[in-house]
Amino acid sequence: MSRFWSAKVHDLTPYVPGEQPQDQVYIKLNTNESPYGPSPKAISAMQAACDDRLRLYPDPQGLALKESIARLYGLSSDQVFVGNGSDEVLAFSFQGFFKQDKPLLFPDISYSFYPVYCELYDIEARTLPLDSEFAIDLDQYPQENGGIIFPNPNAPTGRALSLDAIAALLERNRDSVVVVDEAYIDFGGDSAASLIPRFDNLLVIQTLSKSRALAGIRVGFALGNRELIEGLERIKNSFNSYPLDRPALAGATAAIEDREHFESSCRKVIATREWCSTALSQMGFEVIPSKANFVFASHPRHSAAELYQQLKEGGILVRYFNKARINNHLRITIGTDSEMQQLITRLEALLGNA
Repeated sequence: MSRFWSAKVHDLTPYVPGEQPQDQVYIKLNTNESPYGPSPKAISAMQAACDDRLRLYPDPQGLALKESIARLYGLSSDQVFVGNGSDEVLAFSFQGFFKQDKPLLFPDISYSFYPVYCELYDIEARTLPLDSEFAIDLDQYPQENGGIIFPNPNAPTGRALSLDAIAALLERNRDSVVVVDEAYIDFGGDSAASLIPRFDNLLVIQTLSKSRALAGIRVGFALGNRELIEGLERIKNSFNSYPLDRPALAGATAAIEDREHFESSCRKVIATREWCSTALSQMGFEVIPSKANFVFASHPRHSAAELYQQLKEGGILVRYFNKARINNHLRITIGTDSEMQQLITRLEALLGNA
């Protein structure tokens, strides 16, 4: 620890991302990246943007990208905010909407950046437990709160909520902002973006890192009513008015507009997820029904920690969380059919030898 750190830095417990070891080539099923490349149109657009214009600042508003996203969701461009990955958009949301006199509510098993942001921004947090099936029960969320946030589908469990359940929550929670974090929505869920015209306190946040395979350029966006979006813009312009560079804006816009590539990639991930879930179940794993690009599984007779280590030693990375209630589960990103078959084969060998 440095003697120059502020007290805040000393007290922080930072987010821990999935490991990125460099000692060998792994089958990487631990960070929920896409197994398929981004749209070729996105790559071409980024290459074209890498020219003499890089000496100029990018569009601080990202208007072309906002217009593409707005068309996709039937909104206007002033109902769209774009940022440097959905994590930055989430951070601005915590700063802009959740610093209240009442606690922010979110699930006890959820995206582990939420408590990090609460600590960083001095936001009181209150977690509500998932039920015995690892599902979010929105009926348990009380009206008295300074905001609500949850992923849909949830991470790391993969379960998704219905639009009816989300709408019911919004109906009884009109006086604080509800953020629906939709990083994985494109793999089988229904986006809450369709509810925005009915609820002025709803903010939907998405990323291009997963379903559009652009984790390497860090682009995220938020959808909501104009007042919420203006609040995010005020924070962004008080922090960094040029968050997205020229290649990122060009690539993200092209990726949004290439519906055919996007839909094809999602279909392949969903199909692989379903057969992989079946294969895991046949080996005795308990697999939570997933609408994400990963599955969350446990085996009643085998330690998840040991399986994680044995898989890593065999060149396959999955995610293990040493936390209460989920410390015997593995979160397994859906890769290509070949990668998942290698995982299944390796697990069969491990379980057969145990």
